Amino acid sequence: MKLNATVALTLVLLAMMLGAGFVSAIWGFTVGHEALKGVTQPDVRPTNKLAGSKRATLGKEGVAMLREADILNNVYSQVNGKGKNAKTEKKEEEVKSDREPTTETKTPEAQTNQPEFPITSQDKGVKLEVRGARQQSGSLLLNVSLKNESGSAVRFLYSFLNVTDDQGRALSAVTEGLPGELPANGENFSGTVSIPSALLEDAKQLSLTLTDYPDQKLQLKMSGIPVVQ
Repeated sequence: MKLNATVALTLVLLAMMLGAGFVSAIWGFTVGHEALKGVTQPDVRPTNKLAGSKRATLGKEGVAMLREADILNNVYSQVNGKGKNAKTEKKEEEVKSDREPTTETKTPEAQTNQPEFPITSQDKGVKLEVRGARQQSGSLLLNVSLKNESGSAVRFLYSFLNVTDDQGRALSAVTEGLPGELPANGENFSGTVSIPSALLEDAKQLSLTLTDYPDQKLQLKMSGIPVVQ
């Protein structure tokens, strides 16, 4: 009796487990089916992808196909238009060149301006004269002379010799050959005034002033001394 009851209980439990498993399977399938509604499998075929993308592109952009006749007409018009424009521009340039007067550039004739020497200054019987100028050993040399026709000797301190250019710049100068005391005998005494060429730069003319020492009664002045090259 006990054995039969055990077997019966085992069969009942087994039937309940099978029934519970079947019910769980049905319920899971139903839930999964409801969840997957509206979900479709993507089309992975390459031909369908290309066709679909082409239709989408045409639909979005709306590309209009041009006829071959229209294309040829446009090309022909552009070519003829450019040719006409080029011819028109060429004709306009020719007409403009014919209207404009021809201007000949004449080269100015070279003029040689010779320095006008001597340049003279005289005061109270004393005469200062610049007879010429030349460039030598990096200096401008002025050939000068002094003559005293007054009744008394005159003294000079040549460090007081003032030389300026046409730019208003004072220039240093060295005097050689002229006497410190000029006798009243009417004799010409020659010498030179040396000015470094580096100081002259773009100077064109010089001015010179000399006075006696120490009385400073004489004022020997001259300007327009050309700077020869």
